[in-house]
Amino acid sequence: MSAARKPLFGRVALIGLGLIGSSLARVMRRERLAEHIAGSVRSKASRATVRKLGLVDSLHTTPAAAVRGADLVLLCTPVGTYDALAQAIAPALRAGAILSDVGSVKQSVIRDVGPYLPEGVHFVPGHPIAGTEHSGPASGFAELFEGRWCILTPPPGTDAAAVERVAELWRRCGAMIEIMDAHHHDRVLGITSHLPHLIAYTIVATAGDVEESLRAEVAKYSAGGFRDFTRIAASDPIMWRDIFLYNREAVLEMLQRFSEDLTALQRAIRWGEGDKLEALFRRTRELRQSIIDAQQAGTFDAREPDRVGLKAPGQGKRARLAKSPAGGQSAARSGRARRPKSGRQA
Repeated sequence: MSAARKPLFGRVALIGLGLIGSSLARVMRRERLAEHIAGSVRSKASRATVRKLGLVDSLHTTPAAAVRGADLVLLCTPVGTYDALAQAIAPALRAGAILSDVGSVKQSVIRDVGPYLPEGVHFVPGHPIAGTEHSGPASGFAELFEGRWCILTPPPGTDAAAVERVAELWRRCGAMIEIMDAHHHDRVLGITSHLPHLIAYTIVATAGDVEESLRAEVAKYSAGGFRDFTRIAASDPIMWRDIFLYNREAVLEMLQRFSEDLTALQRAIRWGEGDKLEALFRRTRELRQSIIDAQQAGTFDAREPDRVGLKAPGQGKRARLAKSPAGGQSAARSGRARRPKSGRQA
């Protein structure tokens, strides 16, 4: 085995094999990132699917059995389960093991998991900003993380070598790495991810509550914008319930800002202030262009050749090694995790 293909870890335990967990299992197999992949899922039906797909080398009914002897443990379940999971697996974690996760909220993860970890276990919370509206073991695919950001939020004093090993895992999965303060992460994702999902759930629910005579036509004549909202609103209900509850402060702050902006927009429409409407729409159009320029537009499915700003399938690695506009490779894409100059960085 060549040095370039040497596995990063001996045994990796994936607790939860839904969209993210099963995608990790697939890409870890493809890239030979672990000598042994252990998995644990709660439901009998999911275990049957995992076995049928051959996602892991060993499948366990309890998380503690899966993590025993593992070099790396990744929690891939809704964040509301983390407290109980941490208590269950803590006695089975070996000294020197690394514990990470994929949750969309980070302050609550540090609060709920950290106190249970035994001495010598390294805690490196993480959040791959990737996903689709689908869930379950059959929904994953190895290309999910290509060209996407993975944010790591290690608490102060975390072992630097452990952080780097987790960062390297995500790089080999195709992701770009950012190190960020957990509080700042939750505020950033509150506006870029959590609030949009909340709005989508609300709009689709409003459409579903219209009178019976209109309901069939809502589905029949759905325009592109509404279809996009329905896709987002089809996301896993339990996962998003937990995200809103466990990041409630940031979500409520951003929701208040949105409500104020919506009131201003309502006023402009009522008073026929077209110049204000046009100025707002031009500003939002520029923001959309900046997202395209950052290669974060389109869908999260790297298998789609028309995904805006990204290479077609088979070109993901070349895309990740592309030169930056200044002529050199960016820190994240050249393999070095970008550390913030201060405690917080977007």
